[in-house]
Amino acid sequence: MKRNSLMRAAVAAAVGTGLVLSGCGGGAGSPSGGGPAQTIHVLSVNNPPMQHLKSLTKRYFTAETGIKVTYTLLPENEARERMNNEFATQAGHYDVASVSAYEVPIYSKNGWLAPLDSYVKADEDFDQDDIFPNLVAALTGADGKIYAQPFYGEGSFLAYRKDLFRKTELTMPPNPTWKQVAELAAKVDGTDGASGICLRGLPGWGQNLAPLNTVVNTFGGSWYDMEWNARLTSPRFKEAVRFYVDLLREHGQPGAHRMGFLDVLDTFVAGKCAMWYDATVLASSVEADGSSVKGKVGYVAAPHERTEKAGWLWTWAWGVQKASEKKDAAWEFISWASSKEYQALVGKELGWTAAPAGNRRSLYVNPEYQKAARAWYRQEYAAVTNSADPKNPGVGPRPYTGISFLGIPEFAVLGTAVSQQIAAAIAGQQSVDVALEKSQDLAHAAAAKYRGG
Repeated sequence: MKRNSLMRAAVAAAVGTGLVLSGCGGGAGSPSGGGPAQTIHVLSVNNPPMQHLKSLTKRYFTAETGIKVTYTLLPENEARERMNNEFATQAGHYDVASVSAYEVPIYSKNGWLAPLDSYVKADEDFDQDDIFPNLVAALTGADGKIYAQPFYGEGSFLAYRKDLFRKTELTMPPNPTWKQVAELAAKVDGTDGASGICLRGLPGWGQNLAPLNTVVNTFGGSWYDMEWNARLTSPRFKEAVRFYVDLLREHGQPGAHRMGFLDVLDTFVAGKCAMWYDATVLASSVEADGSSVKGKVGYVAAPHERTEKAGWLWTWAWGVQKASEKKDAAWEFISWASSKEYQALVGKELGWTAAPAGNRRSLYVNPEYQKAARAWYRQEYAAVTNSADPKNPGVGPRPYTGISFLGIPEFAVLGTAVSQQIAAAIAGQQSVDVALEKSQDLAHAAAAKYRGG
């Protein structure tokens, strides 16, 4: 029986027991079901997994369910801005959006997302228990309800060019420190025209601050102390930021201050980087057909310094806008896009290296995925399931949660403003000290209400 038929039976049963969300739209039409045709609108970040999803939707999802999907795919910073405006106003232009572990607690508290528990209970075929528990926790609101389902999850790790390391007679430790990475970057820099290391420098709290915050954590820094006093000019915070900026300026890629995840991906795939620290999702593109470095890359744990581990935990997940009038159709899309069946479809159509990973246990015991991702699947699994603790990612207590971000509403604005100061330091337009002095003032003002001032 097809997935949508199973879903219809489950939803029908749930209606009888009052499980389905109130305010849901009409039944989703399908060629066999005879319901009215519907179109749902999806807002998402623009990256390879999302592009793959868009390319497969009409042939496989719409053909089976009759539900048309229109996508708006935008660069991460633009997608966040539009999503914040859309959900804050409950405009209803988009039914589904790619939300993250940062947005879900905030959006759910504000009543901007529809809870999905009723659908999860009604749709046994979705197999909620297969999803990694730490991702479920990240996408659960303070009220204990599930507000999003992960399209993919990610940790972070360090990718390095094995061929360049052999050529320069260097050895990569399996669990390197940042100091070791800096030493290796200096020695391998310029080999075959490659930069010693490539890192994000583009402004954006989800751009350069994502990797930088993990460096701050493991160097012993924090944004605030327990009384919400800003700590961006503290010695360890300064040490971490100076390390990151100096590493990029001395051994990083040209124009780093203008380069986000996708830009660095293109640079690495073109063979112009000896190392790259970033999200585990990078591996699927690095090892894809057409990549000039396919088969030449090794993967090790995220670098650390004063902590035992330093990787982040992240997910792009699907949430339904509370104002949507097509919640049933939205769930059918989510239950397809986040399913084991969709992973298998991508494996068949695009190759298993392209399957959205980091969200389900079953993928990592799948022999086909193990074979295709043999270069990195073990490191990916370890990075996602054994990432730093969002409640205690660094050294000493802190009043906020989050690894690569701060779990407070103000961080979207604060983080972006600070990231601009960091990018200016990377570009050589100001010193790290000046950048952090400006950032300290911004952070102090942003936390005024938490200090009671």
